[in-house]
Amino acid sequence: MPKYTKEDIINLVRDEDIKFIRLQFTDIFGQLKNVAIMASQIEKAVNNQIMLDGSSIEGFVRIEESDQYLYPDLDTFTILPWRPQHGRVARLICDIYNPDGTPFVGDPRGALKRVLKKAADMGYTFNVGPECEFFLFQTDDEGRPTTKTNDEAGYFDLGPLDHGESTRREACLSLETMGFEIEASHHEVAAGQHEIDFKYADALTAADNIMTFKLAVKTIAQKNGLHATFMPKPIYGISGSGMHTNMSLFKDGENIFFDPNGEKKLSKEAYSFIAGILYHVRGMAAITNPLINSYKRLVPGYEAPCYISWSSSNRSALIRIPSSRGKSTRVELRSPDPACNPYLTIAACLAAGLDGIEKNMTPPAEITDNIFEMSSEEREEKNIGNLPGSLHEAIAEFENDEVIKEALGDHIVTQYIAGKNRECEEYNTRVSSWEIEKYIFSY
Repeated sequence: MPKYTKEDIINLVRDEDIKFIRLQFTDIFGQLKNVAIMASQIEKAVNNQIMLDGSSIEGFVRIEESDQYLYPDLDTFTILPWRPQHGRVARLICDIYNPDGTPFVGDPRGALKRVLKKAADMGYTFNVGPECEFFLFQTDDEGRPTTKTNDEAGYFDLGPLDHGESTRREACLSLETMGFEIEASHHEVAAGQHEIDFKYADALTAADNIMTFKLAVKTIAQKNGLHATFMPKPIYGISGSGMHTNMSLFKDGENIFFDPNGEKKLSKEAYSFIAGILYHVRGMAAITNPLINSYKRLVPGYEAPCYISWSSSNRSALIRIPSSRGKSTRVELRSPDPACNPYLTIAACLAAGLDGIEKNMTPPAEITDNIFEMSSEEREEKNIGNLPGSLHEAIAEFENDEVIKEALGDHIVTQYIAGKNRECEEYNTRVSSWEIEKYIFSY
């Protein structure tokens, strides 16, 4: 049931003294974009009449077919609390459509909707709860980000050790004003690293929330003279930032992952969903871990998963099953990082899990031992594989995974691979500071 009608939005803009409306959308590579309109244009906006030059967005369309339209999702209307209270700013999240009124196949939000429709046709609704980590860094005299942390605190520390506490609290309050239910916030394991957890939601809302969350955190940090980054591994030698993704499937209002009589109180569908994720996890790594830098997080020694396994409690496993049961039964995938495009990541996870259910897949044996302490021979004996070791390797796996490619669609797949290959080529030809330090004196 929709929360808002067109008339509701028009009235809200007038009654709340809103002067600007940001029509937001996300590109293929996970960057938030927007077209800002004045309040006088709100009727055109809610009637899907605001145009966009799609040729200016990397991976969208060619210059000769540039006209596209923004279709606002009216239920995403919210006022941005960090903007002025007089002449307020609101936002609407939009889908991208072609001039002929058909959905644009390269719209990541549209890709997620397509996979969700497949799940709905099978009788399922999909819920997702993300755990987003980030760093707060100091800025220099020009306001540019440094890699100097704002504190020396560790896991669950508080002020005065945690200098980012006030910024994190302000972000939580802003998000709550926007309708988020904040469940917890705390300092993470590394200096300057933080986490804010918000309540799970249906998959589309969850993806929208992740994009809103990142914008809010970055904005509040900037307001406080800091820089927030969701870069997976900004500093060598300390833990990187992940986005653990908790997932559950519901049918007729019941969590189908829960079976009071099943092994570990998990259903056959839960095990097949786990098996599907494990089977496709290498193929979707280029989506869940989209940067060159992502693979510097996925290494042993820093709590990040790098081996393909599952466990009901073992935090060294790629997939963990938290202890809650009943309606809270869920599968936690620990590899995604917060740089990912959440629409594509959630679409890929759902497609992989549904493939496991459709094909009645069975996961390998649970791994209860600490995988990080195993030798390569022990891992081989237990058939524990590795995640890709680089973006280049991940792209190759993606190219060979027909299920994940079909879920995202040809346009997104082609443009995404081309963009990521360019990223790899650019990286391979750049000279890093490590190379200078390592070689310039010796050779």
